[in-house]
Amino acid sequence: MAFSAVLTSEWTKIRTVASTSWTLALALIVTAGFGALISTAVAASFDDMSQIERATFDPTLVSFAGMQFGQLAMIVFGVLVVSTEYSTGMIRTSLAAVPARGGFLFGKLTVATVLALLVGLLTSFVSFFLSQAILGDHGTGLDGENVLRAVVGAGVYMALIALFSMGVASMLRSSVASISILIPFFLIVTNLLNAFEATREYGQYLPTAAGSKIMQVVPNAMGSAESPYGPWGGLGIMLLWVAASVLGGYLVLSKRDA
Repeated sequence: MAFSAVLTSEWTKIRTVASTSWTLALALIVTAGFGALISTAVAASFDDMSQIERATFDPTLVSFAGMQFGQLAMIVFGVLVVSTEYSTGMIRTSLAAVPARGGFLFGKLTVATVLALLVGLLTSFVSFFLSQAILGDHGTGLDGENVLRAVVGAGVYMALIALFSMGVASMLRSSVASISILIPFFLIVTNLLNAFEATREYGQYLPTAAGSKIMQVVPNAMGSAESPYGPWGGLGIMLLWVAASVLGGYLVLSKRDA
């Protein structure tokens, strides 16, 4: 089967499964919604901030305060894109139609990642403009230094979360197992390791901790701990994690039976 036909097939699969569409919509709503709520709280308490907090105040980063929750929907999206075929048994039909397993997996990941990127960029721009409107005089604009990089980077970050999740799901081939590992890993383990100085040197190299740096405009924003890398270095670390995940998914798919 030609690669263009693989792409068309994967697009048809994704858009005809209601759960994937809902998870993408939820990613946008949750990220923008929580970002707006937190921006409202920040605007109301700005005068009560400490001197350090004001000096390192990053209105762009505040826009993405809801990313912690919105990325969970992206994790579920990435997992469902891959694991649904295993749970329904359709993976056998798909591999019979596309015997080249590398082409099959690459086609699936390409379509889903492009879709996640489009939704991610829409989410990041909506979150940014909504939060800046709420912050008012404390906000910033896209013409600010490095602001556009941070906003676009937030959308790329969401797409990479989805792609990483697809790689893990390709290895585990189970929705329950993948979600049970990914959500605690991102939501609990990463935050726990970065909460303590003794473990922060390890936690800061985990994918979300490193990748989220691309959303910062102000160094050490909001009084956060200093890191040994900048926004692009952090994104590079996340890309390595994603590459390892996708490679692992490919190796499992190429060596195991459907």
